[in-house]
Amino acid sequence: MKSIFACVALSGSLMCSAVVAASERTEEYISTLTELGFPAPESSELVHIPPTLEDLEQSGLHPELKRVIRRGYDLFTNTQQLRGENVFNDMNCSSCHLGDGRMPFSAPVWAAAVTLPGYRGKNDHVNNLEERIAGCFTYSMNGKPPAYGSDSMLALTAYHRWLARGVGMYPEKPIYGRGFPAPERPEELSYAGGKQLFNDNCAICHGEDGKGLRVDGQTVFPAPWGDGSNNWGAGMVRVVTAAGFIKNNMPLGQPLSLTDQQAWDIAYYMNSQERPQDPRYTGDIKETLEKYGPTFHKHSMYGQTREVDGKVLGDHSNTGDK
Repeated sequence: MKSIFACVALSGSLMCSAVVAASERTEEYISTLTELGFPAPESSELVHIPPTLEDLEQSGLHPELKRVIRRGYDLFTNTQQLRGENVFNDMNCSSCHLGDGRMPFSAPVWAAAVTLPGYRGKNDHVNNLEERIAGCFTYSMNGKPPAYGSDSMLALTAYHRWLARGVGMYPEKPIYGRGFPAPERPEELSYAGGKQLFNDNCAICHGEDGKGLRVDGQTVFPAPWGDGSNNWGAGMVRVVTAAGFIKNNMPLGQPLSLTDQQAWDIAYYMNSQERPQDPRYTGDIKETLEKYGPTFHKHSMYGQTREVDGKVLGDHSNTGDK
């Protein structure tokens, strides 16, 4: 802060005033997060506060581009409007990427806009932003992606890039709050314990049957399993990913209120429930595991025997509503 104040004293320029305002905004942003229990960023980390739709209206961007970005926001927060065409479950993009895709420690989506094209182990090649979004439709939405270059895909990519405004491509610093950072895995996970914790902490929103809550055809709280949830190829079926999401974001409005053990147990229970088949299913679960187990399903319960009833998870051809 001393160098910034010196800048103002020496020049008095509008540019330096803007730097001070941005610095104060960043300090307030970090203070809010640390008060909630999140770690303060390291000096080596990149901190970015994504712009809002209010910032968009005040920007000098072309009115037509603003319209497209607003459309991207609308699709991101209400992806159910594409149900039956591109979405075949009860999810919205914002079901996993909270805070309209802006929230740190909830996989803020702006990071994808500045790190893609990039290599992705899930499909073993370099992906661009459109392909990454297409993967979310294929797996998390149990759906069919909008066509590359279509109005919907253009709008979603524009919204991602708007959130990343001001950040350079391929940042050298690690991104603060990126992804769903998971706590260290406990030695033992408890299905029974996870079930009780889910019923005590999660069922009030998501239902004991895991069907979530829909009102007038709109998703209020998403389904954590079942036909209305993501399929077996979605990132959230990895227990480590679910544990990170739960620890940092759940129960809603109470981040970091669960212990590490509790977050892992809930994730283990939740991801030991059935859901639509992985779209990469070959027709044989052992064959599918041989193909995708080493790179993806080594972290999921797919193909494993559920301890309470001996059921082999994912051993079916159900594709939900798709």
